[in-house]
Amino acid sequence: MKKPEFTITRCRRISPVKPLKLAGALIAASLLLVSCSSGPPKSLVTPLPPVAKPPLPTNPGHNQEPMRGVWLATVSRLDWPPVTSVNVSSAALRISQQKQALTDKLDKLKSLGINTVFFQVKPDGTALWASKILPWSDMLTGNIGEDPGYDPLQFMLDEAHKRGMKVHAWFNPYRVSVNTKPSTVAELNRTLSLHPASVYVLHRDWIRTSGDRFVLDPGIPEVRDWITSIVAEVVARYPVDGVQFDDYFYAESPGSTLNDSQTFRQYGQGFSSKADWRRQNTQLLIEQVSRTIKQLKPDVEFGVSPAGVWRNISHDSAGSDTRGAAAYDESFADTRRWVQQGLLDYIAPQVYWPFSRQAARYDVLAKWWAEVVKPTKTRLYIGIALYKVGEPSKNEPDWTVQDGVPELKKQLDMNESLAGIDGTILFRENYLNQPQTQQAVNYLQSRWGHSSVTR
Repeated sequence: MKKPEFTITRCRRISPVKPLKLAGALIAASLLLVSCSSGPPKSLVTPLPPVAKPPLPTNPGHNQEPMRGVWLATVSRLDWPPVTSVNVSSAALRISQQKQALTDKLDKLKSLGINTVFFQVKPDGTALWASKILPWSDMLTGNIGEDPGYDPLQFMLDEAHKRGMKVHAWFNPYRVSVNTKPSTVAELNRTLSLHPASVYVLHRDWIRTSGDRFVLDPGIPEVRDWITSIVAEVVARYPVDGVQFDDYFYAESPGSTLNDSQTFRQYGQGFSSKADWRRQNTQLLIEQVSRTIKQLKPDVEFGVSPAGVWRNISHDSAGSDTRGAAAYDESFADTRRWVQQGLLDYIAPQVYWPFSRQAARYDVLAKWWAEVVKPTKTRLYIGIALYKVGEPSKNEPDWTVQDGVPELKKQLDMNESLAGIDGTILFRENYLNQPQTQQAVNYLQSRWGHSSVTR
C-alpha cells in the first residue's frame, strides 16, 4: 500500500522567461498569476466566473449538444499533414495538398456528426502556428523552423468554424522530440541561428531524456512558466474554443527514466518523497495554465485527457476497481484532484478498454469518472479507442466481433445515457479511414451523422 499524498504549502517568486520578447503585456502578466501553491481543498483558480456545466434542458438547443469529438494528431504526421505533401516539388503544391487534405477531413468529420476537433498544435518542441516562442514544426516542411507559407492553426480554425465545428488546441507540454537519434540532435542544434530557436539549444539545462525522447524537466519552475507562456500565446492570438493537455506529464519507460535527481535536490525540500514532489510539479503547471487561460479569455475551455485510471482501489480506497497503470502513480498527475478543485472545464479520460476487460472494464471506469465529476462543474468526455476497432487482440477479442460495432455501440450507449457523461472523443482521426473500421464508421454515420451541427 502506498502512502497517501503529502501536501505542503510552498511559495515562490515567478522568474521571467528569459528567451521571450513578446510584445503582449497581457501574456507577460499572465505568467505572474500563480505564485503560491497550497494543499486541497482550496482552489487556486483565478476568481472569475467559472465555465459552469449548464443544467440539462428539457429540449436541448444546439449549445447543449453532446460533445462528439475526435483527436487529430500531427506528431509523426499520424493524421495530418500527408507525408507525401512534404516531398513535393514546390511550396505552392505542398500548401495546396495540405490544405486540401485538411478540408477533406473536416468535410468527412462534419458528415459523421463530429462537432469538435482536438487539433495537435504542439506535438513536441515545435509549433503549428506562427509562434514567437517555438520554431515552426518540421511536420509541415521536413525542416524545423522553416516557414510553411501559411498558418495551419488559423486555417484549421477558419475552416472548422465555417462548418460549425469547434477546435481545441491540443498541446503536448513537455515533449521536445520523439527520439534522441544523432540526426535529431543535429537538426535541433541547427536551429541556433533561427528566431525563435529550439528550446533544446536555448535552455540545454532544462532538457532531460525520458521514454527515449528529449523532454523538459517538469521540476524546474522556469519550464512551467515557459509552457504557460506558449499556451498564453495561442489563447491571446487565436479564436480557439479550448485548450487541452494530453497525458504526457512525467512520461517514462522502464529503460529510460527521467533523471531529475539534481532538480529534486534543488527544489524538493520538505517533500517526503520524489513522487509527492513530482505530483506537486504537475499540479503547479495545471494551476498556472488554468488561471492564465481564464485571465486571458474566460470563455476558452481548459481540459486534460489523462490515462483512464486515476488510481486503483488496491492503492487507494477512493480509486476505481481496476488493475491498470494509474495516472497518479505512473504520470504523477492527480487528475481527480484537479476536477475537485475546479481547475478544469472538462476532463477526457482515455478509457481504451472494452466492457469485458476485467483489469479495466469500460463501464467500471465510466461510472467511476461520472461519480467524480458529479458534485463539480467539470464536464466529462470519455475518450474511446477507435484505433482498436477491428484489430485482433488476444486480451480484447470484442474489438473484432462483428467488426467491433457491438462494442462501440455499448460504449456510446453508456456515454449517451449515463448522467454525468457529456460526450465522447474518438482516438484518432485517421482510423476513420482504415479498412478495418469501416463498419464502425458506417455505424457512427447512422448514429450521429443525421444531426446538424451548428454553433
